[in-house]
Amino acid sequence: MKKISFFGLGNMGGPMAANLVKAGYEVCVYDLVPSAVHELVGLGAKAADTPEAVVADADIIISMLPAGKHVASLYKSLIGPADQPNRYLKKGALVIDCSTIDAATIKALYIELNNIDVGCIDAPVSGGVAGATNGTLSFMVGGQLEQFSAAKPILEVMGKNIFHAGEVGAGQIAKVCNNMLLSILMVGTSEALQLGIDNGLDPSKLSEIMSNSSGSNWTLDVYNPCPGVSESVPSSNDYKPGFMTNLMLKDLGLAMDTAIASGSSTPMGALTRNLYALHQKSGNGELDFSSIFKQFSQK
Repeated sequence: MKKISFFGLGNMGGPMAANLVKAGYEVCVYDLVPSAVHELVGLGAKAADTPEAVVADADIIISMLPAGKHVASLYKSLIGPADQPNRYLKKGALVIDCSTIDAATIKALYIELNNIDVGCIDAPVSGGVAGATNGTLSFMVGGQLEQFSAAKPILEVMGKNIFHAGEVGAGQIAKVCNNMLLSILMVGTSEALQLGIDNGLDPSKLSEIMSNSSGSNWTLDVYNPCPGVSESVPSSNDYKPGFMTNLMLKDLGLAMDTAIASGSSTPMGALTRNLYALHQKSGNGELDFSSIFKQFSQK
């Protein structure tokens, strides 16, 4: 069975790595937070003190990091200096970056890794912490078909829906399009629910009506932003845990950068980004992105 290195054991990466361990893979993990590493070691993972040691003899390297600068920095250290390239990564290994970053960074990384005979695909995810924990994530993969096929059995341990979006970088484009739409739906759902509440409707009853009508959507049906309407969602637990507002705002920034680069018109995306920026400045950055509901419920 292939040896896997896993970098980034946060709210998403930790459960993803845990599912690989439970599936019987030999997984060596690394994170800057010791407690996250200890938790995975307790499940049967291995650990090492340095990124270079983590990838020793690894067939698959998976990264789940906050931003493009972190991804670039990690792999720069693993590739090594120009006069001593590829001191640490095994030839023929495959990098699977599951971070949500700009497409330009992953394309540049693909070229660098390809030059030292290491494969690379981008595979950002959708599905939140619950999806990561339950192994039901959706992966949007960009890369060569052969490398996608090699990665698919591993991705299937962590996810339910595995999509090949196109060449390297296509996964990132698909992800920012998805999250832009998700955020727009969350804002619209929050706005509609509060309008009903302001006019005397019970939010649970209104949600039931809209869920069975043309207003039905994932944010309403599965991830309702109004507290007390749905159990086991962040809105009914003080908007914790979940997908933080800070991260949604980051993704919306990536979407706007992508739109500028392609000359695309995204007025709804731009407005939604501004709303989330205001929400973050109001002290809600660490709360789940469904907490945007509070922007409409405040009087």
